[in-house]
Amino acid sequence: MNDELLIGLVSISDRASSGVYADQGIPALHDWFSAALASPWRMETRLIPDEQPAIEQTLIELCDTVGCHLVLTTGGTGPALRDVTPEATLAVAHKLMPGFGEQMRQISLHFVPTAILSRQIGVIRQHARGASLILNLPGQPKSIKETLTGLKGQDGQQDVQGIFAAVPYCLDLIGGPYIETNDAIVKAFRPKSALRPPAR
Repeated sequence: MNDELLIGLVSISDRASSGVYADQGIPALHDWFSAALASPWRMETRLIPDEQPAIEQTLIELCDTVGCHLVLTTGGTGPALRDVTPEATLAVAHKLMPGFGEQMRQISLHFVPTAILSRQIGVIRQHARGASLILNLPGQPKSIKETLTGLKGQDGQQDVQGIFAAVPYCLDLIGGPYIETNDAIVKAFRPKSALRPPAR
């Protein structure tokens, strides 16, 4: 079994994909994972327009063909007519994981009341190679980091859990590789029965 985590990163933006401005979502995610993960990982990236068929096709390709264990999207989750990332994600899903979206909005509400307008979701897609966890993240680098990491108080204690604390155990449950994190960035939570000895 390959213990390397394969992450698909999809930035969804009409203007960035057409070259009007540089994409910020994928670089922000790359930097965050470089700091947060203590296990081997690599990524596949895609920069696509806010078109539902293109989003669906990209998610299916990254899960079914490339074999990504985890796929993260950024952008296209607001109420505007062009924002169709959640619809595309639901269209390729087999299981809805509503807690991810609920927690992302809860974190963002600490900063802006308009967080209730965000429609991020989490789902699981099953395919011939196994299963993949797909998560819709916000589009702004600051919000991406906050939702993944959570909020820490001035004393350094975790006040609000970020969503990534639950991702490694979710991947365990759907047959993905065992992921360890850098606790200074985000501490993966698992029940005691699911813990393995630290890798040597």
